[in-house]
Amino acid sequence: MSDQRLDNGPTGANDRRSDVANGDDYHRSDETDMYDDHRSDDATNDDRHSEGERSAAQLLAACLEREGVDHVFGLPGEEMEELLFALEESDVTFVPTRHEQGAAFMADVHGRLTGEPGVCLATLGPGATNLLTGVADAHLDKSPLVAITAQGALERLHRESHQAIDVVDTFEPVTKWNAQLTDPDVVHEAVRKAFKTAAHEKPGATHLELPEDIASRETSADPLPVRDRVHPTPPDPLSVDRLLTELEAASRPVVIAGNGAIRTGAATAVRSFVDETGIPVVSTYMGKGVVSDESPRSLLTLDSGPDGEALEAIHRTDLVLSVGFDIAEHDPADWELGETTLVHLDTEPAEVSAVYDPELEVVANIAWTLREVTDRCRADGLPFETEWYEPLRASIVDDVDRTPAAEEPFTVRGVLPVLREVMDPSDVLVSDVGSHKMDIARAFPTYEPNTVVISNGLASMGIAVPGALAADLAVDENIVTVTGDGGFLMNAAEIETATRLDAEFTTVVFTDDDYGLISSKQRAHTGESVGTELTNPDFVAFAESFGIDGYRPTTREGLRKVLEDAVGDGMSLIEVPLT
Repeated sequence: MSDQRLDNGPTGANDRRSDVANGDDYHRSDETDMYDDHRSDDATNDDRHSEGERSAAQLLAACLEREGVDHVFGLPGEEMEELLFALEESDVTFVPTRHEQGAAFMADVHGRLTGEPGVCLATLGPGATNLLTGVADAHLDKSPLVAITAQGALERLHRESHQAIDVVDTFEPVTKWNAQLTDPDVVHEAVRKAFKTAAHEKPGATHLELPEDIASRETSADPLPVRDRVHPTPPDPLSVDRLLTELEAASRPVVIAGNGAIRTGAATAVRSFVDETGIPVVSTYMGKGVVSDESPRSLLTLDSGPDGEALEAIHRTDLVLSVGFDIAEHDPADWELGETTLVHLDTEPAEVSAVYDPELEVVANIAWTLREVTDRCRADGLPFETEWYEPLRASIVDDVDRTPAAEEPFTVRGVLPVLREVMDPSDVLVSDVGSHKMDIARAFPTYEPNTVVISNGLASMGIAVPGALAADLAVDENIVTVTGDGGFLMNAAEIETATRLDAEFTTVVFTDDDYGLISSKQRAHTGESVGTELTNPDFVAFAESFGIDGYRPTTREGLRKVLEDAVGDGMSLIEVPLT
């Protein structure tokens, strides 16, 4: 959708998800708790503002209450004074962060884990531009997010003015919908549309700009009610028949499970389908956990295996069924499909690409479609041979399970098995971007959906600490965030935000004084690296300066003890020096 200056707002039914439509196990939360607590019935909302006039800012805050928003992450600014005081009077908690990028990442990860739009807030000019990376991350990672920015008074926006830039145009490429509010009487419609659009499959970011003079103008409007979401339709019988025909003609099919399989709650349906048919599953980085890596059907992720065994399975297959795959997650050119049949199952048609050009597209509710196909396969007795990929899985598992010798120096791959052992299957790991992300994606076994959060659409460094804070607020399980020294210091100041909120998570920082992923790629291309070397502070002292525990283990056994003691026990930082 294009951007617009909004002075006539949209109306329409809300697109909240329903359990009938989406089937399985949406976003790690019980659907009754998520959808019935305080959002679908006007009577459950506070109506203290329902009589008489109120400001546009007060209406916006009341709309956020109606949407069920608990936290708004952001930085204060002069032009948003009216809105900040309105939030203070509401049931919504404003969380001052140390940087707008951190606020946007918090909203981003909140949306990823809950399925409900996270909300971030910034003032005009540099405040708005600082939000941009996190908003773009949500856009490409298909995470529901609503960004709100302040703006100067309308009377000065026709000319060059202090801190004034065209924020709406700036946000247009990284949002699904984006508008400036120029009339207080449409605020309720605009907020409802922002949340509806952000959450509707495929989800993403939306943005509202509130000029300071509009914020203080009065309106008699009330928040719109929140309705059941518009949901993807069931599959048409012809598409199911064609999919069954393609499966019957195949001998070595493979499922590629993407982010959409988790996002739409289809994990249970995927697991039943592959268990019934014997078809192996290769996940994208953002699809980890769709099928438990304990399953004999799992080949982990697209890059798993010491010799690329997961990709080898795709090279040897004669049919790829991609389920909830977004082309931004992984370049299909690596798959080298050639004459292999490609079937696309998702809630939207496939992106047009010379290297991803499906013979069949089934655009429908993913879980519903897979349940129908599974039932038909069961009735037709359609199991596939498993011998062809079993050696590939064995090689992948052996590589993941390799235990380093006690005297070996620390490596990311050597640390991950220890971390996996001390974390419960339902605990959440938030990965920053860097060389460690590749190892986590390839070799960190994942057992449940949404328990490993990796940014791989935009692949944004700096998401680790703010993402862990958001995860701690969103779920009840223990949280661990893993980062490198490069990404960590980009948003390390959000540790202060976390301690202020009494958050509890463990930060593991791998240090090599280098932008390691870039230097390794440079060396692979040229034999040397340039422009990647760093220096670092004393990370233990850095942690302690925030009043949290800091550790720097020197032995493998010491690392295990520190992790066992730290995970699930307040805030802590563990530095792991790499050679």
